[in-house]
Amino acid sequence: MDVRADRSGGSVPDPVGDPRSVAPDGPVARVSTGHLPDDATVGGLLRAAYDRHRHVADGDVATYIPQLAGADPAWCAASVVSVSGRAFEIGDVGVRFSIQSVSKPFVLALVVEALGHDRSRDLLGANATGLPFNSVMAVEVHDHRTMNPMVNAGAIATTSLTPEVAGLSRDGSGAEAAWAVVVDGLSAFAGRRLAVDEDVYACESGTNLRNRGIAHLLHSYGRVHCDPDVATDLYTRQCSLSVDVHDLAVMAATLADGGVNPVTGERVVSDGTCARVLAVMATAGLYELSGDWLWEVGLPGKSGVSGAVVTVAPGKGGLAAWSPPLDAAGNSVRGQLITRSLSRALGLNVFASAPDPHPPGP
Repeated sequence: MDVRADRSGGSVPDPVGDPRSVAPDGPVARVSTGHLPDDATVGGLLRAAYDRHRHVADGDVATYIPQLAGADPAWCAASVVSVSGRAFEIGDVGVRFSIQSVSKPFVLALVVEALGHDRSRDLLGANATGLPFNSVMAVEVHDHRTMNPMVNAGAIATTSLTPEVAGLSRDGSGAEAAWAVVVDGLSAFAGRRLAVDEDVYACESGTNLRNRGIAHLLHSYGRVHCDPDVATDLYTRQCSLSVDVHDLAVMAATLADGGVNPVTGERVVSDGTCARVLAVMATAGLYELSGDWLWEVGLPGKSGVSGAVVTVAPGKGGLAAWSPPLDAAGNSVRGQLITRSLSRALGLNVFASAPDPHPPGP
C-alpha cells in the first residue's frame, strides 16, 4: 500500500485479523485536528517564542554525567516540523547533542509495534510513578515494578524486549542484532542515519551504576526480558545517539502523522501504536511534573537531561526545543517555556475548545 494513500482519510485501519494491531474495540477511529497556520505565521511565532525565552537564566546544566557537564548553558534552539514536512528552525540548530531520555517513546513505539498493544502494556505498564525518573523506590512500592516506559526502570525493561523484537533468545546472545532494531528504528523516525556519540557512550557506561542496579532489581522480579547487563548496555547506547533539534522535530512529527515520516514518506509504525505511545508520553513524559506540563501545554511531550524537549501535536506536527539548563526534575527550563508559548500561539492544546459559533437548529 502507498503510505501516502491515507492522507485524505486520516487513519489507516489496522490489518484485519492481526492481533498485534487491532484493539479490542476495533481499529483506531479517524481523527482530524486541523492544520498549522501558514508558513509566515509559524515562522514568526517560532521566532517570537525563541526571542522571548532564550535568555532566561534559570536552571543548571546536568553534572552527574560528566560528558554533559561541559555544555554551553547559552545554547538554545527550536524546530517545528509539520505533518506535510514543512520545517521551521531557529537558534543553535547545527549543534548536536545526545538524545538521552527522549529516545524512550520511540523505542517504546518499536516494541509496541512488534509485540502488540495489550502485551506491551501488560509487560511495561502505562501509569505514572509519581517519583523521579531514576527512582529505585518506584520499583519497590508498585506491584507492577516497571510502571511506565518513560522512567528509567520502564525504559530499561522496554529496551530489554528488543532482542525478542529481533527474533533472538533472551540469553544475551545477538545483542548487536537487538541494537540494530533500535538504531534502525530511531533512524527511520528521524529520516536519516543516526550514530552513537562514542564519547557520551563511554562516559555513561562508566557512570551508569544506578541503572545497572535498577536492571538487576527488575530482573529479580522477572521484569527484564534479557540479561540485565545487556539491557543496560543497549539502553545506554540508545541514550547516546547524537541528534539535533531538527531530527527530534521530525521524529515527533512522525508520531503526529500517524506513524508516517512526513519528510521521507516511510511508514515507521502504525497509527494505533502512535496513539498508545502518545498516551504514555502524556502520563509521564516530564516525569513527576507531567501534570503541570499538561496544564500549561496540553500536549504529549518528552524531556531528556541533555536539554531537549519534544512535543507532539497529533495531526499537525512535531515540536522540539533544546537548551541545556534544567529544572530540579531534569527538564529544560527554556525548552518548556518555548514549547508552552508555541502551544498557545499556534492553538495546539488538545484540551482547548471554544463554543460552536453556529446556533443550534430548530
